[in-house]
Amino acid sequence: MADPDTDDRPSPDALLEEANRERRGRLKIFLGAAPGVGKTYAMLEDARARMRDGTGVVVGVVETHGRRDTEALLDGLDILPRRRIDYRGRAFQEMDLDAILARRPKLVLVDELAHTNIPGSRHVKRWQDVEEILDAGIDVCSTLNVQHLESLNDVVERISGIKVRETLPDSVLQRADEIALIDLPPRELIRRLQEGKVYVPEQAKRAADHFFSAGTLTALREMALRQAAERVDAQMLRYMRTHAIAGPWPTRERILVCIGDGPQALRLVRTAKRAAERRDAPWVALYVETHRHHSLSEEDKDCIAQALRLAEQLGGETAVVQGERAAAEILAFARARNVSQIIVGRAHPRRRLRVLHQSVTTDLLARDEDFDVMVVAGEEERPARSLETRAPSPVLDWPAYIVATLTVAAATAVGLLIDVWLPLPNISVAYLVGVLLVAIRYGLAPSIYASVLSFLTFNFLFTEPKYTFAITDVQNIMTVFFFLVAAVITSNLAARVRAQVETTRLSARRTANLYDFNRRVSAAVGLDDVLWAVVHHVAATMNGRSLVLLPRDGRLEVAAGYPPEDTLDEKSMAAARWSWENGKTAGRGSTTLPAADWLFLPLRTGRGPIGVLGVQAMQGQAMAGQQLLSPEQGRLLDTLADQAAVAIERTALVADIETARVAAETERLRSALLSSLSHDLRTPLVSILGASSSLTSYGETLAPPERAELVQTIQEEAERLNRFVQNLLDMTRIGSGTLKPRTDWVELSDVIAAALERAKRMLGDRPLRLELEPGLPLLRLDPVLVGQVFFNLIDNACKYSPEGSPITIAARCRDAEVRVELCDRGPGIPEADRERIFDMFYRVEAGDTQSAGTGLGLAICRGIVEAHGGSIRALPGHDGATNHGMGTCIVLQLPVPAGPEIADIEGDSASGEESGCEESGGENPGHR
Repeated sequence: MADPDTDDRPSPDALLEEANRERRGRLKIFLGAAPGVGKTYAMLEDARARMRDGTGVVVGVVETHGRRDTEALLDGLDILPRRRIDYRGRAFQEMDLDAILARRPKLVLVDELAHTNIPGSRHVKRWQDVEEILDAGIDVCSTLNVQHLESLNDVVERISGIKVRETLPDSVLQRADEIALIDLPPRELIRRLQEGKVYVPEQAKRAADHFFSAGTLTALREMALRQAAERVDAQMLRYMRTHAIAGPWPTRERILVCIGDGPQALRLVRTAKRAAERRDAPWVALYVETHRHHSLSEEDKDCIAQALRLAEQLGGETAVVQGERAAAEILAFARARNVSQIIVGRAHPRRRLRVLHQSVTTDLLARDEDFDVMVVAGEEERPARSLETRAPSPVLDWPAYIVATLTVAAATAVGLLIDVWLPLPNISVAYLVGVLLVAIRYGLAPSIYASVLSFLTFNFLFTEPKYTFAITDVQNIMTVFFFLVAAVITSNLAARVRAQVETTRLSARRTANLYDFNRRVSAAVGLDDVLWAVVHHVAATMNGRSLVLLPRDGRLEVAAGYPPEDTLDEKSMAAARWSWENGKTAGRGSTTLPAADWLFLPLRTGRGPIGVLGVQAMQGQAMAGQQLLSPEQGRLLDTLADQAAVAIERTALVADIETARVAAETERLRSALLSSLSHDLRTPLVSILGASSSLTSYGETLAPPERAELVQTIQEEAERLNRFVQNLLDMTRIGSGTLKPRTDWVELSDVIAAALERAKRMLGDRPLRLELEPGLPLLRLDPVLVGQVFFNLIDNACKYSPEGSPITIAARCRDAEVRVELCDRGPGIPEADRERIFDMFYRVEAGDTQSAGTGLGLAICRGIVEAHGGSIRALPGHDGATNHGMGTCIVLQLPVPAGPEIADIEGDSASGEESGCEESGGENPGHR
């Protein structure tokens, strides 16, 4: 196996990434700090140079903004016509993506990468068009200003006071194959602005007063330089990994701090933070987990976890790698990340005495001279522990030593049997097997004890002179000596393997626990479900009780508990409030308010604190004054708290989105209602006021026909106003769920006839065709409400069908339901709107010729029909197949309930059979 610090093979991930790039087009971005620095000009110059080299160049879209120098560079380039898109009555020009994909040039120029496309385009953003072009294997050159990066949006707003609306993800810039930084000093850019080379005069004056100040441009310039430098640095790292260059190439400061297993780790992290700040360099905290990690004390493990957590809080990156040779792993990681300096700590003399090999620091200095190594001297003292919190002294594992003694005794019995047939050296194999079994089962110390005991037993029973510890034969001396060495080495190796297995098992259990917790909270939908999953899993994991407190109306309240818990005592609530207000752990087992019965951990996310998690050990599990949780449990609980906070925040975000959606829908309905009120109330009122004022002023001078006409106008407009108010009342009843039909056995034909009588005036000269199937059964309906349905449908048909065109009402009975169709010869309803027309205040866009109406009629129809157990939908008119979709059919389906036996209504049934629906799934073509 290759040594990790000398492996000269290319990175497989880098090679795979490079292979994926080969299948895509190459993206070159001309990056600038602000408009006017010359990005488009530089892109066109680059395109003309590549065209002279024989590259096929096509201009997809280039915005010159009236700059003559830029327009001159377009001469001679192949410019694709733009696609016309109509939006809200205006025509817009957008890049023709399909024409580019069909043309498949070698290079296409796409200006203004962060541009938002006009609605109706395939993609929302232009950078998405570019992604599709790149996936087709076409190279792209584009331009971008640094203020359009999503991660810098709020920073740019604070600096300039202007909110940039058009942004794109930073990943677009990161995926660029090449970046050309177009830089211009602020003074030169302001001069260009004043000369009119950036904007037209009116825009130039406004820009100079806001965005184009010297301070703003300097800040934007610095951000552009940083972005370009970071991208170039990432490209260099990818090149080094792809070509197996060991490095480092110290083109940029990057610091690596190596965390050990002592309290000095916190000092190392703080030192690395200060060094990184002085050099304005990124830094990484690394811990190498070897086989010794399992044998570390809980206090040392807690120091490692605290150091990694501190590094994250101070803005550093953290990493944990596994390996047996710590120095080799550190050097391999440093080369992979192109680190310039490594910070390590000097081991304390007492700690060096515990190991058989040289320290990691010495090993690093001896292995490599490519890195600057900073050795931090001194070791922080461990905090003093009180008698109450002092960790208990390790207890000797007597059962392990008893088993080791019995194993040696068993090996001795086997040796006595072997001694009868085989020579002396073979007897040692039995002891080696026993030592190996003890090491695998109980670890290093019992196995060393077994090795020494086996050595003494072997010497006493099987070497000459027997039954003494003296050895006279030189050969026996060598045999016994090498047996002891082999036993010690074997026990050490077996114990190391056992430690690694235990570490793997612990890691697997922890991973499975976190995976199970993540699966539970991810499956939960509402906040109550998430909270129940959190408290139940934490209680099961910690073998105790748990609860979550959330802020409500400015104070903490218990939101969930397992077992169910509603209240806390005064001490525990004080600890919970302190944890919430300060963002730190408090309560039992901590250094703050330890008299409380619960341990509280703050639940924090990027948005800030969102709640508190409480944990309590089972009665008798933690005695008064002792630590509630072990460091290992504490680290696991911290991880669970972080995941719980994210899960709770997710439900809050979902609730926020739903609230925003409801608010937007409410605003839409409010605007529609106000618009409807302003039109549909005002129009009839104006007519009524006009007619009544004419009667008042000129009543005596008007001829009787004229007075009758004015009175009729007042009556019609009053009825229209009454219908509008009635629709609002009906919609209110439907929305509140108070609409309760008063059903009775009625003839459908009677209901339709009553509705036609009410609508006689609005029908005018439109011919009406009634095609009711003979023998329709009685239905249980509310005749008033269903009559309102037919009246609204007839009113709707009259509004949208031309004068003189027929309106057809057909009814037939099939499969235990009555199907009613009301068809007109109007312009028809687009397929996308056939379901939405039954929503409140929704009306199909029809420009200025749209008929007056509130958009409530069909919504009321649906509510009434569904209250009767039926359904309503819109279909194309019967002339749709031959008349380009003209006309609309509104289809009602009403259930036929089980009712009393009735004779045939027409009286022509010879047998007086029960009237009902035919069992047929076919359509009735009679009226078509």
